[in-house]
Amino acid sequence: MARALINVPKTARRGEVIEIRTLISHPMETGYRPGPNGTILPRDIITRFACAYNGVEVFSAELHPAMSANPYLVFTTVATESGTITLTWTGDNGFRQTETASIEVA
Repeated sequence: MARALINVPKTARRGEVIEIRTLISHPMETGYRPGPNGTILPRDIITRFACAYNGVEVFSAELHPAMSANPYLVFTTVATESGTITLTWTGDNGFRQTETASIEVA
């Protein structure tokens, strides 16, 4: 399992725009680079990232081989109610990782 860092505010006011930051450790091998023995290394990238707020998708991104290793994503959403932020990364070779964070809205 890859290591993921998530920065979601613990609290927010209703209607406030909040910033969510994510970083996940992943080599993001393009499939174009030769390895030490000269053969092409197989592609291994994260292909999709999605964020759901209480089960409703609020942000998603398709990632491609040009994306850097250890992708860092920053996006915003509006705090509407207390609940759970669910972050999901999916990729090649059956890669799938889901992390959650809670937010309290007053």
